[in-house]
Amino acid sequence: MKKITLLLVALVALTNVQAQIRVGSKAILPYEQTFAETELKLNGAGLREMLWIDLYAGGLYLQNKSKDPKTILDADETMSIKLNIVSGFVTQKKMIKAVKDGFHKATFGNTKALDGRIKEFTKFFGEPIVKNDIFDLVYIKGVGVKAYKNDKELGLIKGRDFKYALFKIWLGDEPASEPLKKGMLGLQ
Repeated sequence: MKKITLLLVALVALTNVQAQIRVGSKAILPYEQTFAETELKLNGAGLREMLWIDLYAGGLYLQNKSKDPKTILDADETMSIKLNIVSGFVTQKKMIKAVKDGFHKATFGNTKALDGRIKEFTKFFGEPIVKNDIFDLVYIKGVGVKAYKNDKELGLIKGRDFKYALFKIWLGDEPASEPLKKGMLGLQ
């Protein structure tokens, strides 16, 4: 009887374990996520570093894996980017500045069509950011980008053009971090 009970406990424990991957020494990202009833798989992951300090781990989640950033950016399908903050150096103020700078680079300085939505998006970083915070930036086909912090929905920004510019921050020609881009594309 004891053996059967232990076997049942072990089976239950195994079925509740979600497959995950360690990124660097501090971040853990799941292999799969579901948003808007769409199952997404980890395409790749990497670290955003500055001066040998790990700032955050980023993971790209797609329905079908791809190594081509242009195909990913142009795709009108549900996808997400997960950011796992692993350093206290990432603050609310620094995140807002980095996002604004990222949009500026992604649009070659032509943010006029997105300015109102960028302003609304940066409000999602209105509360303090601390180590171990997790942000999910989810493009939902036909809806827009939903942002989550620690699984709490922060809001929605409409427009596929907004998704394109947002994802280009990490996947564009001038990404926030080239090693992180390569990691997200599964090239490392």
